[in-house]
Amino acid sequence: VERLWAAYLRFRARPGRRCENTRCYQQIMSLPSQAPYPENVILPCPLKQDRVLRMSTPLARLLPALKTICSQCSLRELCLPMGLENEDIKRLDTIIDRRQRVTAGQHLYRVRDQFEALYAVRNGFFKTYEINNDGHEQINGFHMTGEIMGLDAISADNHTCNAIALEDCEVCIIPFHRLEQVLGDIPSLMRQFHRMMSREIAADHGMMMLLGTMSAEEKLAAFLLNLSQRLGARGLSPSVIRLSMSREEIGSYLGLKLETVSRTFSKLQDEGLLRVDRRNLVISDLAGLQRLAGCATSAPRPGSNRT
Repeated sequence: VERLWAAYLRFRARPGRRCENTRCYQQIMSLPSQAPYPENVILPCPLKQDRVLRMSTPLARLLPALKTICSQCSLRELCLPMGLENEDIKRLDTIIDRRQRVTAGQHLYRVRDQFEALYAVRNGFFKTYEINNDGHEQINGFHMTGEIMGLDAISADNHTCNAIALEDCEVCIIPFHRLEQVLGDIPSLMRQFHRMMSREIAADHGMMMLLGTMSAEEKLAAFLLNLSQRLGARGLSPSVIRLSMSREEIGSYLGLKLETVSRTFSKLQDEGLLRVDRRNLVISDLAGLQRLAGCATSAPRPGSNRT
């Protein structure tokens, strides 16, 4: 551990480098917070923003402090703690196991994997998908920062779809057996969990309407509007979108061929609704896009996938 920490500090000292991408940081993050680390192991603390920790801190206190908890997380109003009182959030903190980094192209879970935990997306973008009878990939949803994944497995105790990172991501792991233990003790958390489940059901109904009644232009407009709304809820620009998914993946989700997706993007750009540069997109006419989709708020959440 001391060697890992020394390597972490050396890399952190280099200007312009992101220490969170180093292997030593990832290994430190994988260490359990509650392990009986000896109190006499003293390591320098680089967390200058933490006023509680001093420049030399026992390892037993330092590792838990590195792991972001719900009460200190900027995503608490988007994630499972939304609407909870501070005392209830502190109780939720106790069941968060650890954070896990998932690199682009790596699976978080696969079909038939044993269900053990829910996953709160801390940063990054995931897609969930199944393989249909023809052997083709059918995308069920896209999940971004602040959303919960893994709900598909609660009833069967096994995951019913695959989840893969579209870019480098990080998730908070919420062991479900520990979550169940506190749900009954925190009514507000139980209500929030039920709201999450209800949103998934409503999103599934919305997806059925999207695929069954809309034209290609309406489908793509609704999809982009929903991404825009979700980004806006996270304090990001709702009009500037970097698409983590490919045109082919968008087509798989919307039930459109790749050629149709590309042609529709070009058409919306020609009409002045969008400006598109590969995966970088700017919504030029939000009102026009809303009119095309039929309603600014009726589009289903692209994260819906019966998860």
